[in-house]
Amino acid sequence: MLATILKSKIATQVSIQIMDAFVSMRHYIGNNEYRLSNVESKILEHDMKINLLQESFNKFEEKRKVNDIYFNGQIFDAYYKIHEIFKSAKSKLIIIDGYADSTILNIIKKLDIDVTIITKSNNLLSKQDLDKYNLQYHNLKVVYDNTFHDRYFILDDNIIYHCGASINRIGYKTFSITLIGDRNVCNVLIENVKKII
Repeated sequence: MLATILKSKIATQVSIQIMDAFVSMRHYIGNNEYRLSNVESKILEHDMKINLLQESFNKFEEKRKVNDIYFNGQIFDAYYKIHEIFKSAKSKLIIIDGYADSTILNIIKKLDIDVTIITKSNNLLSKQDLDKYNLQYHNLKVVYDNTFHDRYFILDDNIIYHCGASINRIGYKTFSITLIGDRNVCNVLIENVKKII
Protein backbone atom coordinates (compact mmCIF):
# COMPACT_ATOMS: atom_id res chain seq x y z
CA MET A 1 0.00 0.00 0.00
CA LEU A 2 2.89 2.34 0.76
CA ALA A 3 4.38 1.59 -2.68
CA THR A 4 1.18 2.90 -4.35
CA ILE A 5 1.27 6.17 -2.38
CA LEU A 6 4.94 6.92 -2.87
CA LYS A 7 5.85 8.33 -6.28
CA SER A 8 9.39 7.03 -6.62
CA LYS A 9 11.04 4.63 -9.04
CA ILE A 10 11.72 2.10 -6.22
CA ALA A 11 8.11 2.28 -5.04
CA THR A 12 6.91 1.56 -8.59
CA GLN A 13 9.27 -1.44 -8.88
CA VAL A 14 8.01 -2.79 -5.49
CA SER A 15 4.38 -2.44 -6.66
CA ILE A 16 5.21 -4.38 -9.85
CA GLN A 17 7.01 -7.10 -7.84
CA ILE A 18 4.02 -7.42 -5.49
CA MET A 19 1.64 -7.78 -8.43
CA ASP A 20 3.97 -10.35 -10.05
CA ALA A 21 4.05 -12.30 -6.76
CA PHE A 22 0.23 -12.38 -6.64
CA VAL A 23 0.02 -13.49 -10.28
CA SER A 24 2.63 -16.22 -9.65
CA MET A 25 0.75 -17.37 -6.55
CA ARG A 26 -2.55 -17.53 -8.50
CA HIS A 27 -0.88 -19.59 -11.27
CA TYR A 28 0.72 -21.93 -8.69
CA ILE A 29 -2.59 -22.52 -6.91
CA GLY A 30 -4.42 -22.94 -10.22
CA ASN A 31 -1.90 -25.46 -11.51
CA ASN A 32 -1.75 -27.39 -8.21
CA GLU A 33 -5.41 -27.20 -7.28
CA TYR A 34 -5.95 -30.83 -8.30
CA ARG A 35 -3.00 -31.93 -6.15
CA LEU A 36 -4.23 -29.91 -3.17
CA SER A 37 -7.80 -31.24 -3.44
CA ASN A 38 -6.40 -34.76 -3.84
CA VAL A 39 -4.35 -34.33 -0.63
CA GLU A 40 -7.43 -32.96 1.13
CA SER A 41 -9.58 -35.90 0.01
CA LYS A 42 -6.88 -38.35 1.18
CA ILE A 43 -6.87 -36.68 4.60
CA LEU A 44 -10.69 -36.89 4.79
CA GLU A 45 -10.58 -40.56 3.74
CA HIS A 46 -7.95 -41.24 6.40
CA ASP A 47 -10.07 -39.47 9.05
CA MET A 48 -13.11 -41.57 8.08
CA LYS A 49 -11.09 -44.78 8.46
CA ILE A 50 -9.84 -43.67 11.87
CA ASN A 51 -13.44 -42.89 12.93
CA LEU A 52 -14.63 -46.32 11.75
CA LEU A 53 -11.84 -48.01 13.67
CA GLN A 54 -12.72 -46.02 16.77
CA GLU A 55 -16.40 -47.00 16.43
CA SER A 56 -15.39 -50.66 16.08
CA PHE A 57 -13.23 -50.47 19.20
CA ASN A 58 -16.08 -48.74 21.06
CA LYS A 59 -18.56 -51.46 20.03
CA PHE A 60 -16.11 -54.16 21.05
CA GLU A 61 -15.58 -52.46 24.42
CA GLU A 62 -19.35 -52.07 24.85
CA LYS A 63 -19.92 -55.76 24.10
CA ARG A 64 -17.16 -56.68 26.52
CA LYS A 65 -18.89 -54.66 29.22
CA VAL A 66 -22.33 -56.23 28.76
CA ASN A 67 -21.49 -59.83 27.88
CA ASP A 68 -19.56 -61.57 30.61
CA ILE A 69 -18.71 -65.17 31.32
CA TYR A 70 -17.89 -66.42 34.80
CA PHE A 71 -16.09 -69.66 35.46
CA ASN A 72 -16.40 -72.13 38.27
CA GLY A 73 -15.14 -70.43 41.44
CA GLN A 74 -15.66 -66.80 40.38
CA ILE A 75 -18.34 -66.39 43.04
CA PHE A 76 -17.49 -62.87 44.18
CA ASP A 77 -16.98 -61.53 40.64
CA ALA A 78 -20.34 -62.91 39.52
CA TYR A 79 -22.11 -61.64 42.63
CA TYR A 80 -20.56 -58.20 42.16
CA LYS A 81 -21.59 -58.09 38.46
CA ILE A 82 -25.20 -58.85 39.35
CA HIS A 83 -25.10 -56.25 42.10
CA GLU A 84 -23.80 -53.67 39.56
CA ILE A 85 -26.56 -54.55 37.08
CA PHE A 86 -29.27 -54.23 39.74
CA LYS A 87 -27.78 -50.95 40.95
CA SER A 88 -28.03 -49.47 37.45
CA ALA A 89 -31.86 -49.62 37.56
CA LYS A 90 -33.29 -46.15 38.16
CA SER A 91 -36.76 -46.90 39.55
CA LYS A 92 -37.83 -50.48 38.87
CA LEU A 93 -36.25 -53.93 38.74
CA ILE A 94 -37.88 -57.23 37.79
CA ILE A 95 -35.93 -60.40 38.60
CA ILE A 96 -37.09 -63.62 36.99
CA ASP A 97 -35.50 -66.56 38.77
CA GLY A 98 -37.31 -69.80 39.51
CA TYR A 99 -34.87 -70.70 42.26
CA ALA A 100 -34.84 -67.39 44.10
CA ASP A 101 -33.71 -67.53 47.70
CA SER A 102 -32.52 -65.14 50.42
CA THR A 103 -29.37 -64.37 48.37
CA ILE A 104 -31.54 -62.04 46.26
CA LEU A 105 -32.85 -60.32 49.37
CA ASN A 106 -29.30 -59.59 50.46
CA ILE A 107 -28.56 -57.88 47.12
CA ILE A 108 -31.78 -55.89 46.70
CA LYS A 109 -31.85 -54.53 50.26
CA LYS A 110 -29.20 -52.05 49.11
CA LEU A 111 -31.47 -50.68 46.37
CA ASP A 112 -33.84 -47.75 46.72
CA ILE A 113 -36.21 -48.88 43.94
CA ASP A 114 -39.27 -51.10 43.49
CA VAL A 115 -38.33 -54.75 43.01
CA THR A 116 -40.49 -57.57 41.71
CA ILE A 117 -39.32 -61.17 41.83
CA ILE A 118 -41.02 -63.69 39.57
CA THR A 119 -40.30 -67.19 40.83
CA LYS A 120 -41.79 -70.68 41.01
CA SER A 121 -44.44 -71.33 43.64
CA ASN A 122 -42.27 -73.99 45.26
CA ASN A 123 -39.20 -71.76 45.42
CA LEU A 124 -36.55 -71.35 48.10
CA LEU A 125 -37.85 -68.04 49.51
CA SER A 126 -39.84 -68.66 52.65
CA LYS A 127 -42.88 -66.57 53.56
CA GLN A 128 -41.11 -65.71 56.80
CA ASP A 129 -38.06 -64.33 54.91
CA LEU A 130 -40.32 -62.21 52.69
CA ASP A 131 -42.42 -60.89 55.56
CA LYS A 132 -39.37 -59.91 57.61
CA TYR A 133 -37.73 -58.30 54.59
CA ASN A 134 -40.78 -56.18 53.72
CA LEU A 135 -41.24 -55.10 57.34
CA GLN A 136 -37.91 -53.33 57.06
CA TYR A 137 -37.43 -52.41 53.38
CA HIS A 138 -40.96 -52.14 51.86
CA ASN A 139 -39.81 -52.41 48.22
CA LEU A 140 -40.45 -56.04 47.27
CA LYS A 141 -43.28 -57.77 45.46
CA VAL A 142 -43.14 -61.51 44.74
CA VAL A 143 -45.14 -63.08 41.92
CA TYR A 144 -45.38 -66.85 41.61
CA ASP A 145 -45.25 -68.18 38.07
CA ASN A 146 -43.87 -71.42 36.67
CA THR A 147 -43.64 -70.44 32.98
CA PHE A 148 -40.01 -69.25 32.93
CA HIS A 149 -37.03 -71.54 32.61
CA ASP A 150 -34.29 -68.93 32.10
CA ARG A 151 -33.32 -66.09 34.39
CA TYR A 152 -33.82 -62.45 33.33
CA PHE A 153 -33.25 -59.05 34.90
CA ILE A 154 -35.49 -56.28 33.54
CA LEU A 155 -34.42 -52.75 34.41
CA ASP A 156 -36.94 -49.89 34.20
CA ASP A 157 -39.13 -51.79 31.69
CA ASN A 158 -36.42 -51.19 29.12
CA ILE A 159 -33.08 -52.99 29.55
CA ILE A 160 -32.98 -56.79 29.81
CA TYR A 161 -30.14 -59.08 30.84
CA HIS A 162 -30.22 -62.84 30.40
CA CYS A 163 -28.47 -64.76 33.16
CA GLY A 164 -27.40 -68.37 32.69
CA ALA A 165 -27.54 -69.29 36.38
CA SER A 166 -29.83 -68.76 39.31
CA ILE A 167 -28.61 -66.07 41.66
CA ASN A 168 -28.31 -68.56 44.51
CA ARG A 169 -25.74 -70.54 42.45
CA ILE A 170 -23.77 -67.78 40.74
CA GLY A 171 -20.10 -68.58 40.42
CA TYR A 172 -20.39 -72.23 41.39
CA LYS A 173 -20.52 -73.34 37.75
CA THR A 174 -19.59 -71.61 34.50
CA PHE A 175 -22.31 -69.29 33.24
CA SER A 176 -22.73 -66.00 31.38
CA ILE A 177 -24.65 -62.76 31.70
CA THR A 178 -25.71 -61.15 28.44
CA LEU A 179 -27.42 -57.89 27.61
CA ILE A 180 -30.26 -58.54 25.16
CA GLY A 181 -29.76 -56.04 22.35
CA ASP A 182 -32.67 -56.99 20.08
CA ARG A 183 -35.38 -54.39 20.77
CA ASN A 184 -38.18 -56.66 19.44
CA VAL A 185 -37.20 -59.50 21.77
CA CYS A 186 -37.08 -57.06 24.71
CA ASN A 187 -40.52 -55.63 23.90
CA VAL A 188 -42.14 -59.08 23.60
CA LEU A 189 -40.61 -60.26 26.88
CA ILE A 190 -41.63 -57.07 28.71
CA GLU A 191 -45.21 -57.35 27.42
CA ASN A 192 -45.41 -60.98 28.58
CA VAL A 193 -44.02 -60.10 32.01
CA LYS A 194 -46.55 -57.25 32.39
CA LYS A 195 -49.38 -59.75 31.87
CA ILE A 196 -48.03 -61.88 34.74
CA ILE A 197 -47.44 -59.02 37.14
